[in-house]
Amino acid sequence: MNERNLNSLTPTLTKISLFLGIALLLASCNAVQHLNDPEMLLINNKVVIDGEESKNDEAYSLISQKPNQRIPIINLPFSLHVYNLAEPKPDSTFQAWLTRKPKREQRLENLLSRKQVVALDTSKVKFNQWLQKIGEAPVVIDEKKSEKSLKQIQKYFYNKGWFNVSGKYEIQRDSIKEKRGSVTYYINRKKPYNIDSISEKISSPIVDSLFQLRKKRTFIRPGEQYDVANFDNERSRITLQMRNSGLYYFDQDYVTFEADTNKLGQKVNVEYIIPDRRITVGDSISSTEPFKIYKITDVRIITDYNFENRNKAFTDSVNYKGYELFGYEKLKYRPKALTDAVSISPGNIFKDIDRTLTYNQISELRNFRYPTINYQEDPRDSTGTGLISTIILTPRKKYNLSIDFDAYTSTIQQFGIGFSSTFLIRNVFRGAENLEISGSGSVGSTKDNGDPNSRFFNSSDVGFNLGLSFPSILFPVNTTKFIPKYMSPLTTISTGINAQKNIGLDRQSTNGVFSYRWKPSNIRTNQFDLVNLQYVRNLNPENYFNVYKTSYDLLNDLAEEVGYEFQNDDNQLEIPDEINLFYLEYLTSTELNRTPETDEQFLRVVQRQSRLTDNNLIFASNFTWIRDSRQNIYDNSFSRVSLKVELAGNFLSAISSLANLKENVIGQSELFGVAYSQYAKFETNYIRHWTFDDGTIFAFRGFGGIAIPYGNSTSIPFTRSYFAGGANDNRGWRAYDLGPGSSGGLLDFNEANFKLAFNGEYRFPILGSFKGAFFADAGNIWNIFDDFDVPEFQFEGLKDLKEIALATGVGLRYDFGFFVIRFDTGFKTHDPGLPEGERWFKQYNFSNAVYNIGINYPF
Repeated sequence: MNERNLNSLTPTLTKISLFLGIALLLASCNAVQHLNDPEMLLINNKVVIDGEESKNDEAYSLISQKPNQRIPIINLPFSLHVYNLAEPKPDSTFQAWLTRKPKREQRLENLLSRKQVVALDTSKVKFNQWLQKIGEAPVVIDEKKSEKSLKQIQKYFYNKGWFNVSGKYEIQRDSIKEKRGSVTYYINRKKPYNIDSISEKISSPIVDSLFQLRKKRTFIRPGEQYDVANFDNERSRITLQMRNSGLYYFDQDYVTFEADTNKLGQKVNVEYIIPDRRITVGDSISSTEPFKIYKITDVRIITDYNFENRNKAFTDSVNYKGYELFGYEKLKYRPKALTDAVSISPGNIFKDIDRTLTYNQISELRNFRYPTINYQEDPRDSTGTGLISTIILTPRKKYNLSIDFDAYTSTIQQFGIGFSSTFLIRNVFRGAENLEISGSGSVGSTKDNGDPNSRFFNSSDVGFNLGLSFPSILFPVNTTKFIPKYMSPLTTISTGINAQKNIGLDRQSTNGVFSYRWKPSNIRTNQFDLVNLQYVRNLNPENYFNVYKTSYDLLNDLAEEVGYEFQNDDNQLEIPDEINLFYLEYLTSTELNRTPETDEQFLRVVQRQSRLTDNNLIFASNFTWIRDSRQNIYDNSFSRVSLKVELAGNFLSAISSLANLKENVIGQSELFGVAYSQYAKFETNYIRHWTFDDGTIFAFRGFGGIAIPYGNSTSIPFTRSYFAGGANDNRGWRAYDLGPGSSGGLLDFNEANFKLAFNGEYRFPILGSFKGAFFADAGNIWNIFDDFDVPEFQFEGLKDLKEIALATGVGLRYDFGFFVIRFDTGFKTHDPGLPEGERWFKQYNFSNAVYNIGINYPF
């Protein structure tokens, strides 16, 4: 979703005036109007540690009561004022108003009815309840909660090794504003305790030997300050080690510590205590015995369990490499397809990690619901150390059809309606393969420079895609040593076609991809596109100058400058016939007033036309490295790093001489009449989100990308180039309007082959599902190492970093739960397109602002 640049400021100013009016009205309201003496509204918390005000976020997070949320900068408790708009007793006030005049109630009943009068009372009550629901109740200082907060802060520092910590709190009444106060917590930590000696008391020999094996990885070390977090981490480390070393019955309750501070000053002696396994009968412990290492004797996989089958007998089974597979019906999966997704192996020792990996790998197949994995002792094992693992799988439906509809805006469309449909067939060849057949289409309203009288819905996009995925790496050489099955390897083969009718050139594209994906860990993903093939065909290249009006104007000016005799009186070249005639005359006639400067301008126009209208053949390979720490969609504190390398045209270049490929007039090798693209592309992207105790979030993104043409190419295909501006990029400029460099966005669709972008956004709650944001977007695009040699467009060194554009602005968002709609207003703060010395704040006003509408957050 990208921006709409409003044609008129009147509606915008009206909305802004309305918003400011409401804000001023609320600001004039009394935030404590519903409080009674001696109640005080909490306006601030302060923590003073050892005589100095603390900046420790952990300490502040432990305070139970926090001031009402405020909109940053204007410092307005908006949600509190909304809450205060509700009457404390709406039913009583309505009844008082109704009976204030003797005949008012009777007149209303005669005008309406008794039922409708009661409904008025009910509506007022419900409206007040709604105001209280979306607003925020005043936070009234509560001494009991302050006492609780003090104890929590003291406990926090006690657990950090300050065993003699003491504290108090004070409530201060505001001396200026009535019924307002703050709470200050004073903490005196005194001297901390450090770890002195460490000893162990471990009963089971096998536990002791395993413990000694990994002892150096301990979180508890002599000389370091005592910290309960280190003991919790150590307990988890030991439990993880033991449960991944065959100790099936071990859990973290067996790991305890005894800390002795008796007559040691500020020192702590620590002793590990790990007893033997406790064997319980009923609710009591009957005996103890040393821990044993268990091994997996059998792995049983039930392939088609459901509730209806639970009491039926199996009708099919197979034994494959020690795995036993059972089916209530005839087995529908080849054994290898399922066993490859199971990390629990017969004959191996019990490892808890194998169960976790199996959960993940089976889920990645997208053929089954979340599996159930059980263990039980093997009664046939005479040593008493055998385990039978049972994996219960419930298949998903073999066929699935999904249909989606959407309304949107885009880079070149003011409004669009789209649909997509995907038909999924699972387990196509009995190997857990998935076949996806998808189609999509849209119609939109586009400002067509070539046809001012075009219909409202004057653009369309239709696409079809076929994809087949295999849960393994399809490669002539066995790759399991490098990409083991726990990495959930996947091979995808896909092909698709797309037809666009949009801004006048219209386009058809065909693509084919052969790619591998694997996950070395739960936060790491690798993807390697061995073949990424795209053929782009422009259907209406003769309409180029109707679409790219800037190029058309430059060509007209050039024709007039060199003395070309126009075929009509308005000195405008006819599209396309007269333009072709002018090209021919410019190159062959000796009567035109050509100069080196006009030749250079002519070449630039022709090069850009050729680049944007020529068909493209891209035969590329790329590798993407991703590290994403986000646990789920509700995780708002995470980081994501991605690196991508793409090489195109090298294979075709290598075989060009062997295949005797023809060359065009400028020496480019062609395949099927199209010059193939050859370039190297490098991209890096970093996203980081920080969450704060008051519900606010700071988000940052940094992006850098460069595409370098070489060999058979002197420029980058339009579909692989970079642009700047838009609702998800630099919000002070419309998409394609920023750059390149200091050129000032002279062209109709400005793009280049080098990009830097940096975005920062501070997000905060306003009222209920309404959220706000302040943002700053910096970046630009440049031409580098290609055939476009205009100095203003080029990046010639670090000195050109002064051409980075900066936009700042404010945003309003509404969170529907499953998606967010946002309205962002960006102001040009530093505009590199203006002359040096006039770039800062010259266009920082509403008339030059860009109003963006977007779906979901930009990063």
